[in-house]
Amino acid sequence: MDLITRMSLALAYVEDNLTGEICQGTLARIACCSAYNFYRMFSFVTDISLTEYIRRRRLTLAAIELQSSDVKVIDLALKYGYDSPVSFSRAFQTLHGVTPTEARTDGVTLKAYPRISFQISIKGEKEMDYRIENKEAFQVFGYEGIFRTDGSSMNADILHDNVIHLNNPHELWNQNHANGAYEKLVADAGDLPTFVNPGLCKVHGVCDYKQTEPGTFAYMQCAFKGKSSKVDGYTVANIPAHTWAIFPSEKFKWDKVVEVVNRLNKRFYSEWLPTAEYEQANGMNFEVYGGDSNMGYVELWYAVKKKA
Repeated sequence: MDLITRMSLALAYVEDNLTGEICQGTLARIACCSAYNFYRMFSFVTDISLTEYIRRRRLTLAAIELQSSDVKVIDLALKYGYDSPVSFSRAFQTLHGVTPTEARTDGVTLKAYPRISFQISIKGEKEMDYRIENKEAFQVFGYEGIFRTDGSSMNADILHDNVIHLNNPHELWNQNHANGAYEKLVADAGDLPTFVNPGLCKVHGVCDYKQTEPGTFAYMQCAFKGKSSKVDGYTVANIPAHTWAIFPSEKFKWDKVVEVVNRLNKRFYSEWLPTAEYEQANGMNFEVYGGDSNMGYVELWYAVKKKA
């Protein structure tokens, strides 16, 4: 089953459950990937997060019901997953610019967000550099965070020892730069293993490398484990042998790093993957950094396998 078909089936499941619970485990099974990876693919392909898409679609359907029936606002709020009429009314007015009551007025202007459909768009205006490499199993170590796929805050009761409680991976990088943890990881990284380009930085990022609670994903600010690495006090992760599709960026100013990483991810999911002879082996991917204090570059590594 190709990528476009899998994404279409997953989105059909979302649409069928706009008035109920959207189970991320079911979503992952339909999409044949982790729920986090589907959230990533969706956002990079459509330029909108899945969470925001669901919110807009629910409020679009709610507006249609308000204008075509005498349904009570409180019943509509519960139907579309809101805890109270107040929270529903606030979200409705933010999207449509009017209250639910005002939406029933003749001639009022509302917003409609139609269902998204997926198709391959052959662009080809700019080439993509990439390479395919096979790597034996290796280890990384560093600071691990567990985050929700929808970007909301984590509950402390599902966090474990040595796991950092933040809202997103960007906060993990910012915090560790501010408190000196990044510099400590650089010092403890030691010599790079032989399969790593010696010109690279010592600290990188790896995502979705292990199973976590439903609706969450793991991200680690990490170093490659070498013979002289000091791993005491860090989380250590085993990375199995894989084939990797590797996409390098051009050099950039470090304040543009998020923009560059997002652009590479978008091109991978929307341009390369739908037409490649490979599919993702799982959701695991690396952000591998290089450069100096002025200019940097990044390689995105995706675990892939040949299509059956």
